[in-house]
Amino acid sequence: MIMGAALVMGALFLFITNEREAQEAGNSVTELLPQLVQEMEKQMQEESEMPTQGIEEVTDVVEEAISDTPAMPVVTLDGEKYIGILSIPALGMEWPVMTDWTYAKLRVSPCRYAGSLDGDDLVIMAHNYKRHFGELSSLSKSDRVLFTDVNGTAIEYEVVAQDLLPPHAVEEMTAGEFDLTLFTCTYSGQSRVTVYCDRVS
Repeated sequence: MIMGAALVMGALFLFITNEREAQEAGNSVTELLPQLVQEMEKQMQEESEMPTQGIEEVTDVVEEAISDTPAMPVVTLDGEKYIGILSIPALGMEWPVMTDWTYAKLRVSPCRYAGSLDGDDLVIMAHNYKRHFGELSSLSKSDRVLFTDVNGTAIEYEVVAQDLLPPHAVEEMTAGEFDLTLFTCTYSGQSRVTVYCDRVS
């Protein structure tokens, strides 16, 4: 009896903790998105006002290699680097995307896991919080996904496949067979909901 009560209390504690983290993550996205849009617009305005010979210098400063991941232009907000904005109209959701991932960063927003736009192999991960990738499994083939990089270049994708992968199926997520891959863990944490997308011509 005491053991059962302890298990119920433990489960309740985990549920409340997860709900609090999910709420904080949703609030972070709501706060960060307008700031990122403003910074992107400011950066594009500054670059358009630069003389032609200075543009290369600005691009060199903006692009940074993150470990083994290909370089992409970034914008820095509150000390964190972002590569752009991900939008999924079918879910009515939009998120800032961080340049690289850590467990702490995933509590704030979706993060780049691997790849790049130029390599047509971008992989983005997020927690399964309701206001992050919690509804990813509800996407259907042909649903549109939009990624706008920090230079304002918007690329449209469509969902072409979905899979449920084991947690360590890294190669299946990073093989580069698809132009964009999105994934999150299931609520049990035993599998990864994985959505594959290709660019719309």
